[in-house]
Amino acid sequence: MVSIRHATIALVAGAAALLTACTAVGPDFEKPIVELPPDWSAESKAGGLETGPQQQVEWWRVFDDPVLDLLVERARLHNNTLEIAALRILEAQAQLGIVTGQKYPQVQAAAGQATYVSPPGSGAAASNFWQLGLGATASWEIDFWGRYRRGIESADAAYLASVAAYDQALIILTAAVVDLYLVVRATEEQLRIARENVAIQQRSYEITEVLYRNGADSELDMQQAQTLLLSTKATIPGLETALAQAQNALSVLLGQAPGALRDELARGSGIPGIPDRVAVGVPADMLRQRPDVRQAEYTAMAQNALIGLAEADLYPSFSLSGSIGLTSTTAGDSDFGDLFSSDAFSWSVGPSFIWPFLNYGRIKNNVRVQDARLQQALVAYRETVLQAAREAEDAMASLIGSRQQHAILEQSVKSALRSNELSVLRYSEGYSDYERVLNAQQALFREQQRYIVNRGDMVRNLVALYKALGGGWENRADLPGLDPETVEQMRERTDWGELLDTPQ
Repeated sequence: MVSIRHATIALVAGAAALLTACTAVGPDFEKPIVELPPDWSAESKAGGLETGPQQQVEWWRVFDDPVLDLLVERARLHNNTLEIAALRILEAQAQLGIVTGQKYPQVQAAAGQATYVSPPGSGAAASNFWQLGLGATASWEIDFWGRYRRGIESADAAYLASVAAYDQALIILTAAVVDLYLVVRATEEQLRIARENVAIQQRSYEITEVLYRNGADSELDMQQAQTLLLSTKATIPGLETALAQAQNALSVLLGQAPGALRDELARGSGIPGIPDRVAVGVPADMLRQRPDVRQAEYTAMAQNALIGLAEADLYPSFSLSGSIGLTSTTAGDSDFGDLFSSDAFSWSVGPSFIWPFLNYGRIKNNVRVQDARLQQALVAYRETVLQAAREAEDAMASLIGSRQQHAILEQSVKSALRSNELSVLRYSEGYSDYERVLNAQQALFREQQRYIVNRGDMVRNLVALYKALGGGWENRADLPGLDPETVEQMRERTDWGELLDTPQ
């Protein structure tokens, strides 16, 4: 008769042989290829854009604005949306730990029981007794078809996708902070221009009013001057509202209450300038840089592994199960001390298999579902790449166009200022009517506002370009990921082990 030791050795050897022959069913992932041109369009390479190596790790520093640098740093430390992205990485790490644990015996349980038995009175043995038992069971489904390996592969890719999502959130946050800061500065400039023009138009109105009161001019000139003055004044409340809203939005991005930054923003002034030359690399650099492209790839990779996981259900699963136990009863002459005697010991061990061969197409259709989802993910990857290239090309075109417009509007403002001076001079000397003054002052305010708006748009277009090229996430290792207060709250609720100590 085969001994327990020999039987155990044989089963372990058989399991090892099975594992050696194991194969992972389902397709292996192949990175989708999307053909992009080797260089940007000819139009995009004009206007100060160069295809040299990108220098975008801290691209916001090109604006040389200490207030902006401080705001970006604080937003990256305290933004709530970014912290949620970091928490999703923790979630993905924990999920990876769950599926990794399935490589080992899936059932490991210790059990005990105490049962009081009262036989029927008509039986031969009518006395009541206790029955005690202690035991342990284990069951290990051998990963013959790679079900669990595919699950780990999918969870690992999902974890990498969550890291890429964090990087993308970091890029979006940084660009949003810089963009809102530029909105604040551009709106402040528009307010300054509006108030300057109110002062100019106020003086003109006072002149026409004096002339009208003295009978030297018509009421029409006075009313037209007042209309222009009130029209310009009416733009100020709207600009003040827009400024307050931009300041509030910027405060929230930094994890603060609306309005908390107003005093701090008062320390800086003016719209930052932009460098004469901007290195944009080539389309291949953009694909390596952009986290959303990596995220789309990892999402497809995770879904690819789920096909193999579903396909494994088509084949039989092999398991190795065993149990040991101690049983005793107080019936008859026995007592609780017999629980630890050799006669109370029992054990069992052996292989088994399950094969759901009559599944009525459910498993095959599940494989088809996973394959269709994979194809969606592959198409989504291709779309992400194409949209990334479009965003970069659009941002380049917008930057070049706004630069060209900036040079024209700069000359237009100078011309409008001179026209206003000449019209006022000629009117005061009696060589022209007041309509020339009205037209000149209207044109001056309009061109100055256009100039400021375009100047703000030009800098914001550069921000959009840096965002499209995907820079600014590389130094995330310097960030805490989670706020210390958040870490403390999570530690008090749950045993996170070393996960909260690991840099995200």
